[in-house]
Order: sequence, then structure tokens, then C-alpha cells
Amino acid sequence: MEKQNRREFFKTTAILGSAISGLPSKSIKAAPKNILSEDRMGVLVDTSACIGCRNCEWACKTAHDIETPQLEKYNDRSVFKEIRRPDVNALTVVNEYPNPQNAQLPTDVKVQCMHCDHPACVSACIVGAFSKQENGSVIWDTKRCIGCRYCMVACPFQVPSFEYNKAINPEIKKCDFCFERTKVGKLPACVEICPVEALTYGPRNDLVKIARDRIRRNPDKYFDHIYGEYEVGGTSWMYIGSQDLRKKAFPKLGDKPAPGVSEAIQHGIFSYFVPPVSLYALLGSIMWITKNRKNQEEV
Repeated sequence: MEKQNRREFFKTTAILGSAISGLPSKSIKAAPKNILSEDRMGVLVDTSACIGCRNCEWACKTAHDIETPQLEKYNDRSVFKEIRRPDVNALTVVNEYPNPQNAQLPTDVKVQCMHCDHPACVSACIVGAFSKQENGSVIWDTKRCIGCRYCMVACPFQVPSFEYNKAINPEIKKCDFCFERTKVGKLPACVEICPVEALTYGPRNDLVKIARDRIRRNPDKYFDHIYGEYEVGGTSWMYIGSQDLRKKAFPKLGDKPAPGVSEAIQHGIFSYFVPPVSLYALLGSIMWITKNRKNQEEV
């Protein structure tokens, strides 16, 4: 019986290996969609206008069918005692930071995926599950994902989250820029609900001009920097406010795009999928034989 199982193991592995090597390389190479359109959209966040109402958090959960705890109160400001990060249950969160210029007026900052112009997650994904769409959205395709979680490691803003609590079909979760809404002409849910218009949605190039104009007209109100205009090559979400957000709300990053050495290494090794697929075939064969042997022993 042991010899037979061994023969079956090598036979299965050989068949899978032959099938893999026989596939045309072009048909299995990762091909992420990465469009950097001049007409891409973005959001300008004016933190000097944000009041920390957290309506955007509620709207985001509603738009993405994320269950909201019954006891969660969005007017509860005690959540600001700790700095929160987006996760699988909250694709966007609002944090509050002390304002050294005015202790009575703290700075509230909404955080979500920045939808980079040159996304590290897109370049890091070896199966093309992430893509940069023409309208500026960086979205994720669960059908392609193999759960490697390279995107989580690559993201300079530490945004993508993984459903570790799910044993079956766990997914990567992050803000998708309300892609399903915007592609039919609707506003992102958070932008639509903001009661103080702290969020401005529009063509990214226009938003940069608006931000520069606000800073020029109100030098005493705004710190002279648009976060996201140049960071990591530029992002679709940009921020202005009364203080330097690089010291508190966001990491201090250079102007060069985050994709770099990691992209060259990963796509150089895995661009044709032969190493990982061969490994999965081998592991699959071992699992099949082990399961078959167990079933035979039980009989």
C-alpha cells in the first residue's frame, strides 16, 4: 500500500508539473492594471474644517455592507483617546490630534487608503489582484488573490487589512474609493455625507489648484504643505490643515514612488508563476496523498 501511495504521489506531481510547464508564459504572467490618467479623480481633505463627527465612518460602513455594532455611537468622542487604524471592520476612521496653536481646537483627520498614483500594493501583488483604475481608484479583485499579503507589507501607509478571523475565503479589505458608486456618477459615500464639506471630490489636478489657492489666501490658517501632492509620487487623497500632518497623522515620506526594489525582485521571480505554482502543486499532492491514506486506514 505504501509503495502504491508513493507511485500515486510522483504520478500526480509529474502530471501537474507537465501541465504547468506546458502553459504559454504570456497566458499566466501577472498583468496588473495600472492606469495613471490625467483626468483621475481625488479628494481634498481640509482638516481645518473637519469637526470629528465621524459621519463618514458610518456612511462608509453602510455603503460597503459592513455590520455596525448596535452600541456604537458615532458622536462618542472618547474613541479619540487612542489612535485608530483602518481595519476589516472600518475602512476609514477619524483620529484627533492636539493643536499646538489652539488647544481648544484639535485637528481631526480622516484616514483611509490614499489611492496612490504609483501604488506599492499594485506592484507588489504577484497575481495582479490589485489595480489602479482610470478614475484614480485602487481596487482589489478577490478572485485573483492568493492570500500572500505582500500588499500589506508593501503599503507605506499600512492600510490593507486581512480577515484573519475567517477560516474560509478570507479577504483583503481597504477603502475602494467607492468604485461602484463613482463609476455610475455618484459621490463617494463619505464625501456625500460630510456636513461641513471638509471633503472635496473632483479631478486631482483641480484639487491641487484649490488647495494652493486656500493656502495662499489664508497663510495664517494653513500650514504651507499639501500632503499627498508629491508624497510617494502623489496620491489621490490629499490633505491641508493648520499644522504639519507629517509629524502626527501620516508618515514622513519622500517624493519617489514606493514601488522599487521589491517590484523588480518579486516580478522577476514570480512573473511567470512557475516557482509558486509548482510549489502549490507539490503541496497539493502531499495533502491529497495524506488524506487518501487516512481514509484508507479508517476503512
